[in-house]
Amino acid sequence: MDIFSATSLRRYGKPIAHAALALPLLMVIGDVYDYITTGFSVGLGANPPEALNRHLGQWALRVLILSLVITPLSTLIGSPKPVLFRRMVGLWAFAYVVLHLASYIALDKVFEWDEIWQDIVKRTFITLGMAAFVLLILLAATSTNWAVRKLKAKRWKRLHRLVYPAVILAAVHFIMMRKGLQIEPLIYAGIVAALLGFRLVGRARRGL
Repeated sequence: MDIFSATSLRRYGKPIAHAALALPLLMVIGDVYDYITTGFSVGLGANPPEALNRHLGQWALRVLILSLVITPLSTLIGSPKPVLFRRMVGLWAFAYVVLHLASYIALDKVFEWDEIWQDIVKRTFITLGMAAFVLLILLAATSTNWAVRKLKAKRWKRLHRLVYPAVILAAVHFIMMRKGLQIEPLIYAGIVAALLGFRLVGRARRGL
């Protein structure tokens, strides 16, 4: 049996990928359980709500970037097989974004909608984060086979290019969220820039 055949990747590779992508969430759930039951969690530190929010936000950005790596990887290895995982990875990224936003609403703002609205309007990094979230809603909502059929391939592909402004907004959101210029957010921004550069070079070559 060819373990790298499309059939094997769907049958065995996807469950493994699901488990790997769920691992960061399962780990933080364990930390939250410790905090709820004991009032303390080593993993969440002195400020559990902030630590949880940052953990979910960082993994949202990481998985979103991973979803963008798939197409260049497919091009580099000359095989379409990595694309089998693209939709799944993208939906996991959206799930982490939703959890990141939910932790902000429920734990940081405790459902104080007026304060949340003021944050969106007045705090630029939150404005950018919410803009990225709106774009990702559109992408997640049109990730079904039904949506692909209804939109037709050309329009669907054009719509899903919104992932690029979404990831740019997310990367800038991360940079601005941290006080001062810190290395980690800049690394993510550099990876995003490299992926966008790869895409632009590819489009330029196809246009020649």
